[in-house]
Amino acid sequence: MYVVIVRIQVKPEHLDAFIAASADNHRNTRHEAGNLRFDVLRQADDPARFMLYEVYHRPEDFLAHQQTAHYARWRDAVAPMMAVPRVAEKAYSLFPEPWA
Repeated sequence: MYVVIVRIQVKPEHLDAFIAASADNHRNTRHEAGNLRFDVLRQADDPARFMLYEVYHRPEDFLAHQQTAHYARWRDAVAPMMAVPRVAEKAYSLFPEPWA
């Protein structure tokens, strides 16, 4: 499985709007055939820091996700809300396999 972890720091005045935009992206991404998981996480000790934990069957499924209308809507909406540019880490899942 192909895993993407996106680390995001949001400006404090945009927290509610960021959460709303991310909820829309989450709901729609979960309907994509290649997506297995899409978690929106909020850091316990810093409410302005978030992580997206995304799991896809293959890297191509993640690339297809980036071509969707809901991803573009999220990307454009949250860009001005970020305190620093977001960082994406990409990996392959070793365990558990098969990932279900």
